Amino acid sequence: MRHDVPGQRDYRYKGVSKVQERVLMKGNEALAEAAIRAGCRHYFGYPITPQTEVAAYMAKRMPKIGGTFLQAESEIAAINMVLGAASAGVRAMTSSSSPGISLKCEGISYIVGSDLPCLIVDVMRGGPGLGGIQPSQADYWQVTRALGHGDAHVLVYAPSTVQEMVDLVVKAYETAERYRLPAVLLADGMLGQMMEPVTFPEEGAHAPIEKPWAVTGHQNARKHNIINSLFLKPDELEERVKSRFLRYEQIKKSEQLAEETMTEDADIIVVAYGASARIAMNAVKAARADGVKAGLIRPVTLWPFPTDVLQKSAKQAKQFLCVEMSMGQMVDDVRLTLEGSRPVHFYGRTGGIIPTPAEVLAEINKLAKD
Repeated sequence: MRHDVPGQRDYRYKGVSKVQERVLMKGNEALAEAAIRAGCRHYFGYPITPQTEVAAYMAKRMPKIGGTFLQAESEIAAINMVLGAASAGVRAMTSSSSPGISLKCEGISYIVGSDLPCLIVDVMRGGPGLGGIQPSQADYWQVTRALGHGDAHVLVYAPSTVQEMVDLVVKAYETAERYRLPAVLLADGMLGQMMEPVTFPEEGAHAPIEKPWAVTGHQNARKHNIINSLFLKPDELEERVKSRFLRYEQIKKSEQLAEETMTEDADIIVVAYGASARIAMNAVKAARADGVKAGLIRPVTLWPFPTDVLQKSAKQAKQFLCVEMSMGQMVDDVRLTLEGSRPVHFYGRTGGIIPTPAEVLAEINKLAKD
């Protein structure tokens, strides 16, 4: 069952006809096609494994549809090109992997400070440093805590299937435009490289909203718009930041997304996102078959974190187990959410190693015996 916070819009397509054919596509290429169908016509990037197929796909498709593809001289240049395009009110996008996202952080902070919407794709790889090119989830802290300097947040969506990568592209653009801030689609090398059948929405079904703040040339028809993130007067900057945080509070109330599976009577709830959730799901099903009351909560939004779902589940669950492809990062948010009301345990693999369902099942059984 999917849980959406009351008042939350479902990110799945409703009332929109879809192209009926299901197409077998690689995750990176599917999300690129989804961005095009969502109205993105301006892509700026720089190659890095394991997301280079996003740029390669855009390089082939954009010239055919009158769009802009530009391989910048660096990740830093690419994110600042996104800033310029977003200032003009168009749907702009960049993609990278972990070290490249680190280089983009300064520009992302400028985009947040300028109150601009855009889409940033992070297909995570192992680290720190250059690390390796295998799947990882070790960018969680970066994208939810420090994706640029200053008092700031960005929207973060974590798909677990190639179809969900497609669906969340539209959701990310729409929510980013509604609140005027960047949205991150956070995947990993496993999702980016795997192939699954997907269904796309019809092109143009989700048109960008009107942006009266954009620098499109006023022609004496409206006030002169200025996009800026520099405010030298402390009082003015403080007011801007406080106003942005009021928006963040509204986002926390309205935009949480999570999926629950067999949590109604669960004694042990596994919390996992992205590719790790697919593995955890198999472990939870195996535990149920063995008579252990296990359930799964899969956060779809990592910021805002789905606190409401976890707090609700804590009323009957006895223990929580976080499963991640890292040394433990999302587990901090689970512990903060539950405020010590329930024990929170962790199991993870790092360095590009993917945990197996058998490993997760062993952890569940270990907790069941305690």
